[in-house]
Amino acid sequence: MNGAITVEADDVTIRNTRVRGTPGWWGILQRQGHSGLTVEDVEIFGNGRERTQFGVLNQGVMITVRRANIHTISNGISTEQGLIEDNYVHDPKLYKDDHVDMIMSSGPPARGTELIIRHNTAINTLDQTSAIALFQDFGVIRDVTVEGNLLAGGGWALYAGAGAKGTSSNVKVIGNVFSRKVWPKGGFAGPVAYWDAHGRGNVWRDNAWESGGGKVTPE
Repeated sequence: MNGAITVEADDVTIRNTRVRGTPGWWGILQRQGHSGLTVEDVEIFGNGRERTQFGVLNQGVMITVRRANIHTISNGISTEQGLIEDNYVHDPKLYKDDHVDMIMSSGPPARGTELIIRHNTAINTLDQTSAIALFQDFGVIRDVTVEGNLLAGGGWALYAGAGAKGTSSNVKVIGNVFSRKVWPKGGFAGPVAYWDAHGRGNVWRDNAWESGGGKVTPE
């Protein structure tokens, strides 16, 4: 289909769909006040000339995005909570004043929920911003698991949740693989930034460079 899908109901499933984004904000949006959207086995992409800001944007509560192929957009998947797994998010486009993230959270999950980002391939072929980002734009990051992903590119391949609003907690970064195929340092500047090593419940474990290149440790 051409255009955008806006979901204003609970427990909706979008499956086996190609969304060819027209100029605008998103391919698929779950509106605030709604929950339970499942997006799986889809392809979402922009036209490459005019901005599609988000592949999937969640303003609601719970969401599952699974086995999506998202590309030629500014930001791939944006959500503060839910399950993001087995997706291929890659080859973004940069437009004026953009930040570019393949999978991103801008704040903490809703109370009683968590964010799980696992088994994704997130490749940002640009020199900014990230492959996976946990930002504190709207509050202190907590209750996030980033596990078993392949990350490459951006300024830093991973923004790991630290920030000026407070110390992140219960952030688990486990068993991820960082690639040098886009930039020699993983991201243009390095593999990981903004990690709270002393945050309560934070875990950094078994993260490594691709092809036996050794452990990845935050600076």
